[in-house]
Amino acid sequence: MHSLPSVVMFFTFLAQTVSTPPPNSARGGLWALFLQSFDVFTVLLLIGSVVGIALIFICLFEIREKAIVPRDTANRLKDLIRAGRWEDAREAVTDERNVLSGLVAAALDARTRAGGAQAVREAAELAASELSARWFARIDLLNIIGNLGPLVGLAGTVWGMILAFTSLGAAGGQAGPADLSLGISKALFHTLLGLVLAIPCLLAYGLFRARVDRLCTRAMVVGSELTEDIARSTKQP
Repeated sequence: MHSLPSVVMFFTFLAQTVSTPPPNSARGGLWALFLQSFDVFTVLLLIGSVVGIALIFICLFEIREKAIVPRDTANRLKDLIRAGRWEDAREAVTDERNVLSGLVAAALDARTRAGGAQAVREAAELAASELSARWFARIDLLNIIGNLGPLVGLAGTVWGMILAFTSLGAAGGQAGPADLSLGISKALFHTLLGLVLAIPCLLAYGLFRARVDRLCTRAMVVGSELTEDIARSTKQP
């Protein structure tokens, strides 16, 4: 029963603090609030922000049509395979690391081993699945950071509220807004940092995942046509 008045008093001070911020915070703005709230949770959120921004820029440069299913390579492989120029086709995919080239390279290897048309198709399917998974793995870290950001922010929020209640208890329930401002500012600022980290990371993850899915699907469609041409030319074991 004695805890109820303390809780009421705490939220009363909380309302006063939000409506009347401390003079130092008002003068310093967000930078002063950042310095006041700097702790291990802030460091973790800043590291996550730096890593997230770096990953976004890396994905912007790497996830392109030319890197997954280049049209020039596709047209060249079609001409070479339909003309039966197997050695030239193999040389065309040797230095390529995109999904289409890896798929065709696996099919050509199966043809060389004389495993039959079905072996060619199975090798191409396995290569396509593996290469597509690698591209999806490149953006998975954005999803992890985006989901962990709010959780780290929530942990910082809980820590800030603990500090606020500790200040209230140390003052015997008579703490003023200035005594509670540190814990409250940490709680609110950590929540803000967690959301600021999560929103762009999850947004970028959704956009990049859609792009990877679209390009990998196109690579599989084009690759399946080339695989069928290779399979038809393969002698049954």
